[in-house]
Amino acid sequence: MGSAYTRCVSHDHHHHAGHYNKAFAIGVGLNLAYVAMEAGFGLKADSLALLADAGHNLSDVLGLGVSWAAHFVSQSPPTHRRTYGWRSTSILAALVNALLLVAAVGGITWEALRRLFYPEPAAGLTMVWVALAGVIVNGVTAWLFHAGREHDLNIKGAFLHMAADAGVSLGVVLAGLAIQATGYLWIDPAVSLAVAAVIFASTWGLLKSSINLSLHAVPEGIDFHEVRDWLGILPGVVEVHDLHIWAMSTTEVALTAHLVKPSAGNEDALFARASAELHARFGIDHVTLQIERGGAEATCHQAPENVV
Repeated sequence: MGSAYTRCVSHDHHHHAGHYNKAFAIGVGLNLAYVAMEAGFGLKADSLALLADAGHNLSDVLGLGVSWAAHFVSQSPPTHRRTYGWRSTSILAALVNALLLVAAVGGITWEALRRLFYPEPAAGLTMVWVALAGVIVNGVTAWLFHAGREHDLNIKGAFLHMAADAGVSLGVVLAGLAIQATGYLWIDPAVSLAVAAVIFASTWGLLKSSINLSLHAVPEGIDFHEVRDWLGILPGVVEVHDLHIWAMSTTEVALTAHLVKPSAGNEDALFARASAELHARFGIDHVTLQIERGGAEATCHQAPENVV
């Protein structure tokens, strides 16, 4: 005998969605204004460095836009074609942001190494002032996403991208001031390499997590064995198998499992308790459980641990 039960626990997603839609709008607006300002100064001062950085910041607006689009469409309701809606786009956006950051690290490192061997005239005071504006713009944008970075990998991607940009701009400011004071041109590429190392260190976790979620791995913070053990001590349950825990989006976790319960009858109370406690203990919202009586004639072919 097999019976399945699913329960979804709804949260105040709309409040958070509204908050972050506003944060993304402000972030994109601020960054576009900064790109326009930087490009204007670059043309006026005939500075290739400023124009190149304006192009780099425009690509960061793209990264922010990817996160925003994913955050927006992930709220879409399910359809008969996409039964989970567009929730997984938030995972893809986190992965895209991580890859963009890795590419940025590569670009910064390449340019810094080139300037170590072939020093160029360093950032003038105009560059320092423009970079200082960049610290403020990117710092404010990062702050808008600071609170949500612990609970949503997509928001963490947006936060890291803006924090990385603030770090790059701060590096330009410090290097520019140090070169004005000492005249040592190697300070600029040395600071760039240090900034690249910091960005890579912070991006590595985002990259690893987003790849894991893309592959339907158990989300970080949830212990598979703890969940299985807890399901195993439910009244009358003698075995748990075919347990799967995966992320539907960067904020929602789903679980399916087979529970072997020889004395199975009306299990509504058991299902309700399991669903409520899986949410309270582990943050798992979408729960589907199948009850089996067990016995030789009803051996489940998905029971072995090496079978999916």
